[in-house]
Amino acid sequence: MSDKKVIVKAVAKEAAPAAKAAPKKPLYQPKGDVLISVKNLDKTFKETIHAVRNVTTDIHKGEVVVLIGPSGSGKSTFLRCLNLLEVPTGGSITMDGEDIMDKNADLNKHRQKVGMVFQHFNLFDNLNVIQNMTIAPVKLKGESEAAASQRAMNLLDRVGLADRAEAYPSQLSGGQKQRIAIVRALCMQPEVILFDEPTSALDPEMVGEVLDVMKQLAAEGMTMVVVTHEMGFAREVADRVLFMADGALIEEGTPEEIFDNPKSDRLKDFLSKIL
Repeated sequence: MSDKKVIVKAVAKEAAPAAKAAPKKPLYQPKGDVLISVKNLDKTFKETIHAVRNVTTDIHKGEVVVLIGPSGSGKSTFLRCLNLLEVPTGGSITMDGEDIMDKNADLNKHRQKVGMVFQHFNLFDNLNVIQNMTIAPVKLKGESEAAASQRAMNLLDRVGLADRAEAYPSQLSGGQKQRIAIVRALCMQPEVILFDEPTSALDPEMVGEVLDVMKQLAAEGMTMVVVTHEMGFAREVADRVLFMADGALIEEGTPEEIFDNPKSDRLKDFLSKIL
């Protein structure tokens, strides 16, 4: 082949347009429409303790959002603001498009849509399991005791506790109490469940049984916002992880982004101490 032909081929090759790179698929795409929208949320105690600082985020239907961070970072306060157990001092929260901080908002109606699972169970000691589960649907939603009891028994069966329906909280282990607290929240058929460190008060051997119930709910599409120190759960189950420190939302992303590719020095320092 002549030198001239070689040169012509080389020039043609260089001039050929480069193949377009396939657009990168986002690591995370929200599962559904926005359920809760939080804008510039602030919470101050006694005008000096700034527990939550200018937090903005959206929670989508069917999404599992896990909040992590050091103790005192504002995670639980932020969570409690979502159903106004703590009243924010600034910003806005909307749910299903309704401003729940508006003075005319029906707070009781809002709370019926939001289940809450506390660190220390918060079961009524003077009521047995089935009564703990049915009191809210009967008293707040006007359901018949028969209908509420049937749903409660179905839920107890799902978590392997149907045989404890007549037991009182004092007769249950910590893991059983927390599983009861979860299905009690489900009895109200909420749109979202908030979990405030649901395993931190449990003995280590009981943590797994509670996390298994939460994993099952996540697989079934329940919208969940979880404050936890269980990093394995966050990595395995979360759609999105929020890292908070000093009341601020420092970083958020998929579990892969947060745990494998942290960007902020504060998050890197936190992970270096716990992983």
